[in-house]
Amino acid sequence: MDKEHIKGAAKKAEGQIKETAGKLTGDRKLEAEGKLKKAEGEVRKAVGDAKDALKK
Repeated sequence: MDKEHIKGAAKKAEGQIKETAGKLTGDRKLEAEGKLKKAEGEVRKAVGDAKDALKK
């Protein structure tokens, strides 16, 4: 697991927390920010996967 995987997992977790908090409080902006962070985490994970594939 490299830095991109770790950063991706952290962004996904942060996004999940924000999205859930937004849903619970009815804050659509916070919910949208959470979804964006989760998507960013997925992209970082994909970058990490691509780097791993190139190393092999």
